[in-house]
Amino acid sequence: MVLGIPDPWVWGAYILCILITVFCVIYGLVNWNRGGEDEEEQIMEELRWEEEEKRMEEDELGL
Repeated sequence: MVLGIPDPWVWGAYILCILITVFCVIYGLVNWNRGGEDEEEQIMEELRWEEEEKRMEEDELGL
């Protein structure tokens, strides 16, 4: 009996919950600022899409 819980499967589940929480926190800290390298390229692409969409709408209205 561990901490008043007689079933080892129950306290095993508690231990796994704590371990996965620790793992997620560590993973989050390690990968905190990853993926922002190409953010400027994505913004420029979105601007090109918006300009193209605006041009197409103007062409439709002009016809």
